Amino acid sequence: MNILADTTASTSRTWTIALFLVFVAATLVITVWAGRRTRGASDFYAGGRSFSGFQNGMAIGGDYMSAASFLGIAGIIALNGYDGFLYSIGFLVAWLVALLLVAELLRNSGKYTMADVLAFRMRQRPVRTAAAVSTVTVSVFYLLAQMVGAGALVALLLNIKEGQEFLGMDADTAKIMTVVLVGILMITYVVVGGMKGTTYVQIVKAVLLIIGAGVMTVLVFAAFKYNFSDLLSDAAGDSTKGESFLEPGLKYGVEVAGDSWQTTVNKLDLLSLGLALVLGTAGLPHILIRFYTVPNAKSARKSVLWAIGIIGAFYLMTLALGFGAAALVSRDEIFNADKGAGNVAAPLLARELGEKFFGGDFGGAILLAVIAAVAFATILAVVAGLTLASSSSLAHDLYANVFKKGKTSEREEVVVARWSALGIGLFSIVLAIFAQRLNVAFLVGLAFAVAASGNLPAILYSLFWRRFNTSGAVWAIYGGLGSAVLLVVFSPVTSGTTNSLFPGAAFDWFPLTNPGLVSIPLGFLFGWLGTIISKDKADPGKYAELEVRSLTGAGAH
Repeated sequence: MNILADTTASTSRTWTIALFLVFVAATLVITVWAGRRTRGASDFYAGGRSFSGFQNGMAIGGDYMSAASFLGIAGIIALNGYDGFLYSIGFLVAWLVALLLVAELLRNSGKYTMADVLAFRMRQRPVRTAAAVSTVTVSVFYLLAQMVGAGALVALLLNIKEGQEFLGMDADTAKIMTVVLVGILMITYVVVGGMKGTTYVQIVKAVLLIIGAGVMTVLVFAAFKYNFSDLLSDAAGDSTKGESFLEPGLKYGVEVAGDSWQTTVNKLDLLSLGLALVLGTAGLPHILIRFYTVPNAKSARKSVLWAIGIIGAFYLMTLALGFGAAALVSRDEIFNADKGAGNVAAPLLARELGEKFFGGDFGGAILLAVIAAVAFATILAVVAGLTLASSSSLAHDLYANVFKKGKTSEREEVVVARWSALGIGLFSIVLAIFAQRLNVAFLVGLAFAVAASGNLPAILYSLFWRRFNTSGAVWAIYGGLGSAVLLVVFSPVTSGTTNSLFPGAAFDWFPLTNPGLVSIPLGFLFGWLGTIISKDKADPGKYAELEVRSLTGAGAH
């Protein structure tokens, strides 16, 4: 049995590495090809505005369906049942906010970054500086989730267990090296390919992810003879939680007998998470810049509609993946494989399905390798989009318009963007090494809260409030962003529990794990307060021009 297990592990490693290398090679070819066609700032930041609504919808899906979706949500559902599906619903419903309030107006009003809209009728330097700080902060939170997913995946994929080594590395070292590798690749995609290369990588990844998740979903249903009731029944039975596994309250909103304070905190935490998920998408920088890659507002609307269809289908599949993992894979195996975070439930399910349908251990190793390659593709595509959003903001907003006051060439701006991508990538690598014990869907929930607190109030006020001024924009961004980050620092995410970033410390005076319930209203409050008490006068002519442009597309880039 040991010889057979070792043979299977070796097969899985070989296929995983081979498929991963094939994908990396293919995407690098695409990146180099796109890089040769990137000649100016418009190509680097917006892909020459040459993508159709369908292409951009696929790319948005590839950018949005991240490691949190594929790995994190499946893991949370597998370990916590019904409550884990909250992430799927929240991520999907959020697109209605993006469609109705942001997509078309942003495409008509901006050029390359979110700050183009915010600074249109404000003083350029303070607003663009604040927008750049917010963009980088949100992107780094999101980048952490993807890299943690990569690190959690690698030990399983290479079958490195306690006391075992691979190429002289133990499991923890292998995770760190994977984070470094992902960082190097994401820097390469952005520096070489710009928006064109990144977009094509995201389209390829979206196709692979939908096919991979679709195949696993069909196999899960086939395992239960297409009886969803049997799937749920087995999942509940194997979870050791019984019927409560299929009901709300196992992870979020938990009622604690005899402790009304903790019960209230748990319910508020659930509300906070839901608010962050629903409002966060419309403030995510790497999603917002995608609306500038299409030629007009009509294409922007189409791209969001395509994205909703693609993303909606995928999130329905996460329900089958999560409950399938709970029913077919041992809960202890899911829990122990990733120190309780559950990030490898989907790959473990792939191995189980492969063994069941494709010829035992060898079939399991093959399907695990295929799904592993898809998961790596997911991570690489998303981190490339995040890095591009951050580097674009630093180069276009901070360097070109704040430091150089608009007096710089497109070539110089693109060079700065590429160096910025290098710096952001290195910084994210270092942070991700310390965040390995957190669930990736949970980390993305934090990124959504930060985005909804800092970016969304400024965007909505700028588009819809005539009186909104420079001080209001700066207060909204820094106030919302600062309060979100500060509350995360003093929450159980950072200290006070065994799964915190610093488990040995205890400065968690803020009880909620997601700050959205407090920080999002604060962002809107700071924006209103900064506008009201400021002596800055809004320019009614500029607002009228922005209103006409955002609604009609007249004068859009």
